[in-house]
This record gives sequence, structure tokens and C-alpha cells, in this order.
Amino acid sequence: MLRQVFLAIVLTFLPAVSLAQVEIDITRGRSDPMPIAIPDYLSAEEPELAGDIAKVIRNDLSTSGLLDPIDQQAFIEKLTNINVTPRFADWRVIGARVLLAGEVLDLGDGRVQINTRLWDVVGNQQVASVAYKTPKENWRRAAHKVSDFVYTQLTGESGYFDSRIVYVAETGPKERRDKRLVIMDQDGANPQVLTEGLSYDVLTPRFSPDEQEITYLAFFEDRPAKVYVFNIETGSQREVGEFPGMTFAPRFTPGGDELLISFALNGNSDVAYLNPVSGRLRRLTNNPAIDVSPSMSPDGSRIAFASDRGGSQQIYVMDADGARQQRITFGEGTYGTPVWSPRGDLIAFTRQHRGRFYIGVVAPDGSGERLLTEAYLVEGPTWSPNGRVLAFHREEYPGAPVRLWAIDLTGQNLRRLPTRTEASDPAWSPRLN
Repeated sequence: MLRQVFLAIVLTFLPAVSLAQVEIDITRGRSDPMPIAIPDYLSAEEPELAGDIAKVIRNDLSTSGLLDPIDQQAFIEKLTNINVTPRFADWRVIGARVLLAGEVLDLGDGRVQINTRLWDVVGNQQVASVAYKTPKENWRRAAHKVSDFVYTQLTGESGYFDSRIVYVAETGPKERRDKRLVIMDQDGANPQVLTEGLSYDVLTPRFSPDEQEITYLAFFEDRPAKVYVFNIETGSQREVGEFPGMTFAPRFTPGGDELLISFALNGNSDVAYLNPVSGRLRRLTNNPAIDVSPSMSPDGSRIAFASDRGGSQQIYVMDADGARQQRITFGEGTYGTPVWSPRGDLIAFTRQHRGRFYIGVVAPDGSGERLLTEAYLVEGPTWSPNGRVLAFHREEYPGAPVRLWAIDLTGQNLRRLPTRTEASDPAWSPRLN
């Protein structure tokens, strides 16, 4: 129902040449994003659509913090044919390092073909070319795919622009909030309410590995929390389980066949597997302390979770079967909401110390802890599909609106994600298929 069908995508690369002179190193923070020229795409049949596509690409690449689209008013050469080599000197003189040129062709059957060429202005050569055929109504996804193409060519890493974010939309007074699931493109476009008209509040949505389903908690007045799974494509949902004690933050395992949850029983909270079909639980921890917020590594071998068994809440890592439970954080304050990076190299967390909240990252062995951002309240980190950006919700001061934000893994490029209402508990999807 809600999934955008993207049929007959044709991806063709011309032989790539070396781009050593203009490669971007994304392992370190950049204060000087690379200047890139992106003229409006050419089209005799669809000029407005062509302009919109270029606008989305400019926005995507600008928000990455790695690229800086040059104002079109500065352009000297006016492109008329993307298959003709541009006058590189005209682009160098305005400071461009790379040039992105494209066109939109109407195929006459409800589809368009979006052709793109990436030019190395410094090296006077073409880097690569890509073409997409898609239904006209899916032009925005095609634009995000072009952005991913450019990002990959210039960084060597996979992009994250063709993805979505689900979050909890909050409306009403602070003391009595209405909370609904909303899904949107990663740039804030195409927001759609998933749980409109349902008589319960929702928390902690999480995507399945194939981005087809979302699991979340539903809260009813004076009743135990229920775990649901929502199918994005069909709009249907099913109840997975209801537990007599408190249940916390279900999350899919990388295989998608089980959920990791934490649940309270007789005043004690433990981590367990939950089968979404049978509702059967398999407990992983059995400790008098509070164990919550499990997150599995992308290879399925280990689980990070938060526990106060050492006196204050810290991050622990254990094997997938619950063996070898080891503490990996030892800083002052408390640590929570660990989330394993899709790259497997880092675990994001929330830290609270002296009345301030922080979003940080740490290696699975506990080394290299870094704090990326802080505020009166920052919580709920979630990774972009390529593991280079973190989204989270933030309240800048007591009583301030709760909004979604994102920050680069280097701790730079802090930016707000647009939502129509106050928003919390974001979850970033894998890249769309």
C-alpha cells in the first residue's frame, strides 16, 4: 500500500576512470566540503520535472556535509547536450571540482529515463555515467539513487539517500501526548501516517532487515504493552505478544526471523528472543539487575545491551546465545540505548552525565569512545544504512519542542530533519530495493 514500486530500473555504468584528484576522505571531518556544479537537468518534454530532480539531488548532496553545490547564477557555460564534453575551464574558474550533468527523457509509456554524467573538472575527464528508467511518479526515488551514485563515486562508500525514516509523531499537550507512527523519505518528503485512527500510543519503531516491516510497542491505558509488527506494503499489522510486565523496545535480528526484546517480570528486566509467529520467548539474560535495549551485530554473532548490574547503567556485549557477557563502557554517568552500526565497527549510545545528554559511539571492545553531540535531552540514536550518519531526537531545553536531528559520524554537520509535528524515536531503514 505504502511502498513505492520502482519498476524497470536500468543501471549502466560507463567504464570509470581514476578520480584520485577529487576523492573525498570521509573518515575525517571536513570543514571544506567539495564544490560541485549541478545544473538543472535538460528535458524538452518535462522541464519542470527535470528541475525538480536536480533540486532533490542538490539537497541530498548538500546535507551530506561533504559536497557544496555552487549557485547556478555563477555558471558560465550553459549546457545543451550532456553527451558533449563540457568546457572544463568554465567550470574550474567558478571553483567547481566536479560537474553533474543530466537529462530526462519521456519514454511515452508513463515512464521516464533519467541519464546522468559525472565529470572530473580537475582532471578534464568523465568519471562515470548512470541511467534509470522508472515510472514518472517515482522520479524522487530516482533522484535519490542519482545522489547515491555520486556519493559512491566520490567517497567509495555506499550512499544512504534512497532510504526512509520511521518515527513517532507527537501532538497535543506535553502531559497527554498522542503518538502515531509516521514514515517519510530520509529528506523529510512523502510523510505518511501508518497508525492513523488507532486507539493507542506507539513507541520505539524499528525496521526489519528487508525494510518491509516495522515492529513497535503499543501502549493502552492501564494495560500491558503489546508488541506489534506492521507490514508497510500491505498496511496490515499483527500482534506478536502481550506481557504481564513492562516490555521495552523490540528490534529485529539481522535475519529478520526473530525479535530481540527486553521485558520485566517480577520487578526484574531481562533480554530475550521473541518469535514473531509463535510468540515464544527465549531468555538470554537472567540477572537481578535491569537488562534492556538489546541490539544485534550485523553478522548475528553478538548482542549489545544496557545493564545496571555494575551499579550504574552501562553498555555490555554478549554472544548471540547469551554467553560471555562483558562490560565495555566505564565512563562517568549512565549509558543506554546501544545500537550496532550496519558496518559492525561501532556501537552508538546515549550517555547522561551531570544533567546533560550525549550521543556517542564506541568500538565493540570498548575502545575509542567518542561523544558526537550534546543537549538538554538527546536520545534514540539510529544509523543511516551506510553507517556514516546518526539520527536521533533532541529537546534543546526543558519544554522545548522535540525534533529529529542528524549528525555525521565525525561529529560535524549537525542538522535538523524536517517533520510536520514534534517527533521522537527515529529508526532509519536499510537502503530501499
